[in-house]
Amino acid sequence: MRRSTKTTTGPPAGALGIIRRVAPYLWPEGQTDMKVRVVTALTMLVVAKLIAVSTPFFYKAAVDALAPETIPPAFALGLGAVGLTIVYGLARAMNSGFQQLRDALFAPVGQRALRRLAAETFEHMHRLSMRYHITRRTGGLSRIVERGVKGVDFLLRFLLFSIGPLVLELLLIGAILFFVFDVWYLLIVTATIAAYVTFTFKVTEWRVRFRRVMNEQDTDANQKAIDSLLNFETVKYFGAEAREAARYDDAMRRYEGAALRTSYSLAFLNFGQAILITAGLVGVMVLAAIGVQSGDLTVGDFVMVNAYMVQITMPLNFLGTVYREIRQALVDMAEMFGLLEQPPEVKDRPGATTLRVDAGRVEFGEVRFGYDAARPILHGISFTVEPGRTVAVVGPSGSGKSTLGRLLFRFYDIDGGAIRIDGQDVRDVTQDSLHAMIGVVPQDTVLFNDTIRYNIAYGRADATFEEVREAARAARIDAFIEALPDGYETTVGERGLKLSGGEKQRVGIARTILKNPPILVLDEATSALDTETERSIQNELATISRGRSVITIAHRLSTVVEADLIVVLEAGHIVEEGTHGTLLAKGGRYASMWYRQLAEEAAA
Repeated sequence: MRRSTKTTTGPPAGALGIIRRVAPYLWPEGQTDMKVRVVTALTMLVVAKLIAVSTPFFYKAAVDALAPETIPPAFALGLGAVGLTIVYGLARAMNSGFQQLRDALFAPVGQRALRRLAAETFEHMHRLSMRYHITRRTGGLSRIVERGVKGVDFLLRFLLFSIGPLVLELLLIGAILFFVFDVWYLLIVTATIAAYVTFTFKVTEWRVRFRRVMNEQDTDANQKAIDSLLNFETVKYFGAEAREAARYDDAMRRYEGAALRTSYSLAFLNFGQAILITAGLVGVMVLAAIGVQSGDLTVGDFVMVNAYMVQITMPLNFLGTVYREIRQALVDMAEMFGLLEQPPEVKDRPGATTLRVDAGRVEFGEVRFGYDAARPILHGISFTVEPGRTVAVVGPSGSGKSTLGRLLFRFYDIDGGAIRIDGQDVRDVTQDSLHAMIGVVPQDTVLFNDTIRYNIAYGRADATFEEVREAARAARIDAFIEALPDGYETTVGERGLKLSGGEKQRVGIARTILKNPPILVLDEATSALDTETERSIQNELATISRGRSVITIAHRLSTVVEADLIVVLEAGHIVEEGTHGTLLAKGGRYASMWYRQLAEEAAA
């Protein structure tokens, strides 16, 4: 089966596809309270716009009331200039009030949508295969999600409450200009809007590619920064601070260039929009001025036309901003939705059952696998771990030892053969049930930047504090923990850097003890430690191995002499298997490795 390590995060069928993905979050299925909020918020929106387009009429009436020769319109209700001015102010306040009420009603809908989307993306990232994660950088992934969620936040708030209301307001104002004044007013306004929208959309589309490049450079700079900080010790060991700073500065230089192109194009867009709006405003005001001079219009009409043009200008300027932001948000969201559409390589089969472990018999039958089809790693590997027994897998680096543990845990699916636990193919059971039955102690235990208690309790989320302490005692780390000023509440630092290698391994062993799995994989669990610490931890590993089916992947052969079966791998093939004594007696590959390691230890 051919594999590719290439990952894709393309947009889901363009802008419309992205909007279709966001729409369900505005009308959440099965959440009546949220739907009521959306409908009520839309009602407030319409009421606010109706008040907004009626407000200039009171402004006109107040101005005309100051001219005694002007006959007040019917809607003036006999109020004088002062009364009409107060009504005008009340109308403006009501418009603002209904808009704020709309925003307050919709806020929970938007926040719930962001929470759902963020959780969905986070869960999906954990469902993606090991292959995907080792080909992506964590910093890049976090930035993609961060920008994508912000983009959705913007789209949810402005798509519903900016574009729709703007269209409604423009239609209402257009109707008023046509029926109250003249068709020419409507034509000028229509031409202005058409020119403005066309210019804005075309220039914004041109600017999108600058934004995309800027995003790429931003992601690259962020990746380099996180990568460098995660490897802080390595940077120090090689005195590479200046090199890392130069590398980061080079990435930021490219980002600077892309950001400047984005800023320059934005200035051009803003200036063009201002010219078009000003031309339309002047055109309408000239018509109104001519009407006042000819006696067809009052000064109040002139003021009202000006008020409507200002009312049009503000949302049009906002349209430019909103469209730019929406387009930029769509660019950001495309990457995130592309991530969501990245299919998991390893999936539960339809009808997958829950793994049942009665004895814990693990069988590798003619297992074939390669991370890349062009470079197979395992060539028909077969061996069995009998219930409660320990099988050690040894061999040189690159022979495929650690791959066996990953395949058993089903980080990858095999290309041929089968892996069975108590007769059940691991591909036919759910991944959750499979993972629950297997405990892994890796070569380098990585801890969360949290307390020691949290890290041990990670083995079983519902564990009590006493159970956590009991696991620590079994791993022989309880005395060390209780001697710390904060005890079990001590924070271990990023990736557990505040603890020594041996302390981290013991925490890892404690959380595996707490998990209490029937099958255990020790993946070179002590090879990164010094000899004294290794021998000490071997006792804890032997303790937790009792009564379990164990696969020990080892580099140091001294750690596997008590194994019930030793499998010797070389270039993806089993070249020998047997007990320690049997293999030494054969005088083959294992014996050669054993005596070479003894000589190296003696010379050390």
